[in-house]
Amino acid sequence: MPTGALKGLRVLDLTHALAGPFCSQVLADHGADVIKVEPLDGDFFRRMGPFRDDDRQRQLGGLFQACNRNKQSLALNLKHPEGQALLRQLAGTADALVENYRAGVREKLGLGYEQLRSINPALVYTSVRGFGDRVGGVSPYMDWPAFDIVAQAMGGWMGITGTDPEHPVKVGGGAGDTVSGLFAAFGTMAALWHARATGQGQYVDVAMTDSILALSELVVSQYSFRGVSPVPVGNGIPGMAPFDTVRVKDGVVALAAPHDPQFRELAALIGRPELPQDPRFADEESRWTHRAALMEEIERFTAARTKAELRELFGNRIPFSPIYTAEDIFSDPHFAARQMLPEVEQPGSARPAVVPGVPVKLSSTPGAVRHRAPLLGEHTREILGRIGLSAAKIDELVAARVVSG
Repeated sequence: MPTGALKGLRVLDLTHALAGPFCSQVLADHGADVIKVEPLDGDFFRRMGPFRDDDRQRQLGGLFQACNRNKQSLALNLKHPEGQALLRQLAGTADALVENYRAGVREKLGLGYEQLRSINPALVYTSVRGFGDRVGGVSPYMDWPAFDIVAQAMGGWMGITGTDPEHPVKVGGGAGDTVSGLFAAFGTMAALWHARATGQGQYVDVAMTDSILALSELVVSQYSFRGVSPVPVGNGIPGMAPFDTVRVKDGVVALAAPHDPQFRELAALIGRPELPQDPRFADEESRWTHRAALMEEIERFTAARTKAELRELFGNRIPFSPIYTAEDIFSDPHFAARQMLPEVEQPGSARPAVVPGVPVKLSSTPGAVRHRAPLLGEHTREILGRIGLSAAKIDELVAARVVSG
């Protein structure tokens, strides 16, 4: 049974891929009752890997497991009038609905916000699209499809990520999706707070590209204050040094000590307490200007020492970390202590799967990974039974290809 701060919250999840499912998963992790409404052939993310070698069923790929745990699945044909009627019935008792289809798709099916609001005035209706919907401002690109890389490219991240302007690089993982999913979850909860007080729901319009721009503070501030379009500078941040990766005896580590107290500490740790008195390194602006020379001084020390030696020296003294691989993450005690790698059942495989944990820790009503992602239509009969349909009626709907399960 759901536990957590959002226990009792009812959410219809009409999402696919990553951005929308990530939004509804955040709500599910904290106790919301989330019903994932899928077409009869399922969210296409189900068919994407990775898959285990011993998994002959291949019903839940690794990516699907990572953003759909704690949910129930209702397989429903929304192109069928009876399927549409069932969704309207479900929306009548829901607190929120989340979807990430192209703009206008839901309206054509009679399932847009205005149509559902007439049934349930308190409904919070959240959409996540590449360039938003009409509520937040009609973008000239509103009808364009988008993926993570498109949001990162237009939102400003790729223009400053990489080693130089000729080699832009996207941030690893689907940040264009997950960041917008987080904003959508926040927007949904803000609207629900208002709905609880007033009885009036509203439309929550989230654009993936806007979400990336909202986190592109460097891009906006540099251009607004100085008229400069920043370019990629590797792992550094303009104006801050040392703040970069440095060579060590057995690879590379991340190190940051840009502010005066941190830099004095670093200088002492590497046996160069005089460095803060050098005019080139005397203040934050000077260290940035002469960052190449500064990195040479630091790497004279680090290049002769291993990651383990530097961890022992720098740990708990200055911001520092080796560059972790997946293997490192799975073996580090921090992530075990913080329950960030929980196991869930993996249908078709002899071993459980690991999914990312819940990062927000609440002291009294903690969220949790309670169960794996659902199989397609796994809860269809249970959900329809809860809204009053008999077993015989559900059998009729299955035979008519209105639902499956």
